[in-house]
Amino acid sequence: MTLQLPPIAYGAIAPLLVMFGAACLGVLVEAFVPRRLRYAFQLMLAMGSLLAALVLIVVRSQGADYAVVTAGRALSIDGPTLFLQGGIVVLGMVALLLISERSLETGGPFVAQAAVTAGSDIDRRQAAHAAGGTEVYPLVSFAIFGMAMFVAANDLLTMFIALEVFSLPLYLLCALARRRRLLSQEAAVKYFLLGAYASAFFLFGMALVYGFVGSAGTDGSVGVTFAEINAAALSPTRGTGLLYAGLAMIAVGLLFKAAAAPFHVWTPDVYQGAPTPVTAFMAACTKVAAFGALLRVFHAGFSANSWEYRPVLGGIAVLTMLVGAILAVTQTDIKRLLAYSSIANAGYLLVGVLAFNKSGLASTMFYVVAYGFSVLAAFAVVSIVRDGDGEATHLSRWAGLGKRSPGYAAVFTFLLLAFAGLPLTSGFTAKFAVFGAAVEGDQAWLVVAGVVTSMVLAFPYLRVVVLMWLSEPGEQTPSVSIPGLATSMALAVGVLATALLGVAPQPVLDLTDTAAQFLR
Repeated sequence: MTLQLPPIAYGAIAPLLVMFGAACLGVLVEAFVPRRLRYAFQLMLAMGSLLAALVLIVVRSQGADYAVVTAGRALSIDGPTLFLQGGIVVLGMVALLLISERSLETGGPFVAQAAVTAGSDIDRRQAAHAAGGTEVYPLVSFAIFGMAMFVAANDLLTMFIALEVFSLPLYLLCALARRRRLLSQEAAVKYFLLGAYASAFFLFGMALVYGFVGSAGTDGSVGVTFAEINAAALSPTRGTGLLYAGLAMIAVGLLFKAAAAPFHVWTPDVYQGAPTPVTAFMAACTKVAAFGALLRVFHAGFSANSWEYRPVLGGIAVLTMLVGAILAVTQTDIKRLLAYSSIANAGYLLVGVLAFNKSGLASTMFYVVAYGFSVLAAFAVVSIVRDGDGEATHLSRWAGLGKRSPGYAAVFTFLLLAFAGLPLTSGFTAKFAVFGAAVEGDQAWLVVAGVVTSMVLAFPYLRVVVLMWLSEPGEQTPSVSIPGLATSMALAVGVLATALLGVAPQPVLDLTDTAAQFLR
């Protein structure tokens, strides 16, 4: 008996192959390239592979027959896949700029020694580049590859594998802070343990769904595809108890990655403890991947029964918005405040998911990418507000920052207003789009909850603005370190995208509307 491999459309999965190949090469660079040359090699390899993947994604999307199910029906390359993969790659490139600039903070044990032995005439950042910390680049490459595969998965087994591929590097990245090592390692352990539980829920839920369908895959497929699950739900041959139990457990695994309540408890600690560039990467790219998977699971795999579980998910969305908005008011650390902001935004995104129409799919894709640019820029500002002990994240230290560094304080004010959803920012456009889709999908009660919690969430944002501009700077008010070229580029891209998607969002809205169609 000869083993026959399933047909593979290599052109469709070329971006994935490029990212995976670059990640593997990055591991070899760590093993064989001299330490003093690794930084340049790793940065060029990671950035070059993402640029190549983006070009391949754009080229693929221009073809008339770009949509295809391939690799034993394990991967679905369609409009949402290409848009979300493009968003992950672009946001990953911006995050990589932050990581490359702050490799001193994410370096390994060689960094401190290198800074000492290099001599006072050599910049500490150059010493860090020469000495270590370069293991972060293949980890980021593997994470981005896993995220891109996650949003393309056409069955639960492939989705689970992709979930682990991008989760494991994130656990390691969270532990790489040098200055606050114990806090960083504690955050990584919490993330790992809770992530393991969430993965177990996902795996057990997958087994229950396979039991409901009565098969682990047909016609040479890797696993039961979402189309097969939906078809089985329309004409069940047995009770639906297994289906709903399995869906509930799968939802736990996905909502954990999306930082939705009550599965959000890891988020503030991990955001605070992880190196700030890594936090920015997680806040932007992981959010895109998580909601890309949620859209595919609920819209392509379980849409036949949406009327039965939609109220439960609606309750989770309202709880998520309330938890994020109310607890953000009590925060005294800027990174924890942004963490609860991320939780609240997960609730707003769930409103778009639960619309269960084309507008909901398109607006959710727009929202998650627009939010990614804003949160990357916000963490870029956080990373440059520093004193002798490193980043000054306690809110009391930001008092009077507008008088010491008015330019960066103005930028951060603009980003906070975007998070609050004020007009002429991407936050307003994104919220208006998802709320409009929810009203169209007869989910007005979610819109009411979203508007009320948005008003509550505006308070902590405005409190920071008042603190920066109307408080007198004290002796402990830190200065804003002059950012390097990479951080400046990341900040400029994030701010420019936040402004353009608020002032002239129509081209991207049209793009998401065109892409909002799953291949079944």
